[in-house]
Amino acid sequence: MRNLAVAALVFVTALAMSASLAVAKPTYGGIVVDAKTGKVLYSDNADSLRYPASLTKMMTLYLTFEALEAGRIRLGDKVTVSANAAKEPPSKLGVGAGRSVTVEQAILALVTRSANDIATALGEFIGGSETRFAQMMTAKARSLGMTKTTYRNAHGLPNTAQMTTARDQARLGIALRQHFPQYYGYFSTRSFKFGKQTIGNHNRLLGAVRGVDGIKTGFTRAAGFNLVTSAQADGRSIVGVVMGAPSGANRNARMTKLVQAYLPKASRSGGGDLIAKMNTSIAPAAAAMAAEAPDLALGVPSLPSTGPLPEVRYEPAPVASAYAAPAGTNAAAAALDATRGTQPRPLGAGMPVPQPAPAYMPDSQASITPANAPQAARPEVASSADIDQTTTASTQPSGWVIQIGTSPDREQAMTLLRKAQDKGGKVLRSATPFTVAYNTGSEQLYRARFGGFGDQKMAVNACRSLKKIGIGCWAASQ
Repeated sequence: MRNLAVAALVFVTALAMSASLAVAKPTYGGIVVDAKTGKVLYSDNADSLRYPASLTKMMTLYLTFEALEAGRIRLGDKVTVSANAAKEPPSKLGVGAGRSVTVEQAILALVTRSANDIATALGEFIGGSETRFAQMMTAKARSLGMTKTTYRNAHGLPNTAQMTTARDQARLGIALRQHFPQYYGYFSTRSFKFGKQTIGNHNRLLGAVRGVDGIKTGFTRAAGFNLVTSAQADGRSIVGVVMGAPSGANRNARMTKLVQAYLPKASRSGGGDLIAKMNTSIAPAAAAMAAEAPDLALGVPSLPSTGPLPEVRYEPAPVASAYAAPAGTNAAAAALDATRGTQPRPLGAGMPVPQPAPAYMPDSQASITPANAPQAARPEVASSADIDQTTTASTQPSGWVIQIGTSPDREQAMTLLRKAQDKGGKVLRSATPFTVAYNTGSEQLYRARFGGFGDQKMAVNACRSLKKIGIGCWAASQ
């Protein structure tokens, strides 16, 4: 009897804890970032950990767009819905187990209905399993500088280890628009037709607030009402995030006010090339890192979520076009044919997990520029085999340089340089790799750079060549 009583007590306690989590009142967090300069225009609890809910699908779509761009999959490929995917709770498309949708239909289902079943199916299609896809998502988050984000599934349904911040979601929103302008227009889709259904977009700001062109809504009871919004008008561009709002109406009203207040304050100048895109792969270490992600949800220190912007940026990514598909059409398909690549590569267990690579967005209310940057930057010069441990400022290459990333760890910055030089081939053969230690006041970062470029044209051309092989970079003068 005593054992039964203890068991009953444990059961009741578990139910109470579960109920407490379900009804816990989420706290508000928000941020608005100038998408051209990286300047934080507004911030409120932007770095507190919270649940992403269906904002998770932004990363699911990022990996989908990446696979499309690489030619591993095509928009017309069939995505089979497994029994595991079919049993996901609403919202869902309701496709039965064993049936399939195209990759494009899957994208549209995530953007409009936020379909959980299709998110899982897409994750299994690209990653081979839901667990492995979640590891890929977390590894990709690290490569984009989303250092406080951990993924456990492709849809965003409750999982206490799946955490993020408003700042990280702003970074992801900017990366989606910056890295995939050819696919970003899907986020503007008002509705699409699937069978006899005409499915509308959950994002009520589309068409209602001037400049808004996407991106994604999210809701669970523990997360509250979330929204990431992109807006562009009059040569200005922002990405805003609202998380933990008490209702959908409140969320929409908050975001409307933020867009209306801060879009006019955004800059008309600036390259907008804020987040390095590293398409490097292979790394058992990346999977191992992702497997350790629960520590991040507990707030264990990891890579910093912030860092200095480059002093000068060239070759900005194209501005994303806003495509709004009329109901019942898939007009984007023809326009995107050129991006579909060749025959898809095998998916699943053979697909490499993305390798983390440093990237960043500013933490302060103003971007760090040469005028206000700390003067204690300390260069340390490297070779492809090793890095000189005793070099001083006098050894720093002069003239034009290209920067490929930044890291809080000098060894990681050196590894990044070596891998880039190996992959860059003749582009970097005569370049001088070096790191520059940079003190932000609260932490020390290391910029990974290549010097030895005689003028701006040489540096810009080298950077352009590196981007073609998946190495994010920008050119700057010393």
